Amino acid sequence: MAKTAVVTGASRGIGRAVALRLAKDGNNVVVNYLFDDEDYAGTVKEIEALGVKGIAIKADVSKFDEVKEMMEKVKGEFGTVDILVNNAGITRDGLLARMKEEDFDAVINVNLKSVFNCCRHAVPYMMKQRSGRIINMASVVGLSGQGGQTNYAASKAGIIGFTKSLAKEIGSRNITVNAVAPGFVETPMTDAMPQKAREEILGSIPLGRGATVGDIADAVSFLAGEQAGYITGHVLSINGGMYA
Repeated sequence: MAKTAVVTGASRGIGRAVALRLAKDGNNVVVNYLFDDEDYAGTVKEIEALGVKGIAIKADVSKFDEVKEMMEKVKGEFGTVDILVNNAGITRDGLLARMKEEDFDAVINVNLKSVFNCCRHAVPYMMKQRSGRIINMASVVGLSGQGGQTNYAASKAGIIGFTKSLAKEIGSRNITVNAVAPGFVETPMTDAMPQKAREEILGSIPLGRGATVGDIADAVSFLAGEQAGYITGHVLSINGGMYA
């Protein structure tokens, strides 16, 4: 029987790659999205082309009640919530001396509070099933820090602490909780960076290249699968050696 995966922020970028990889692994996939564009519909079509079921659910994962409703829909549609990938995230970069309060709050709410919201409403289903996989998207910045990203780094460091704590709470119910911490990932957003900045970052990576979205999706696939059944509370860094 196919399992059900919920991927937040899954209409594009890393989230889309993760959703498609989990579908390729034989899971039904729920594509969570927020903005009304055609990306989520295309992602669902690609998922279904892989022979599994895909649905899209619009929800602001920073809002407690919207996530509750989303998880109820997932349970009603598929009967189980087996895999949760908390991928949704934003940046509002800026030096602390000039950072607006709303920019700090927005990043914390979307990146960190969403993880609480989604786990809070998915975990009861997983506990009843006595099985589940939770993978939270952290970042190398949550481990190393980065000037101009105090809000983003705080949100990602918070995800790491949340992951380790929740793993201890629910491990006895056969639910694993892990985090993936990407480094520099090649996306349209990073492609638009100034060439000098790109060269400086790539020069700091021993493997000499940025990660692809597929590299991140492969790691999530592993942590969501049976092979990772004895791994929990772990942060898997995928950064090409830029930060040990």
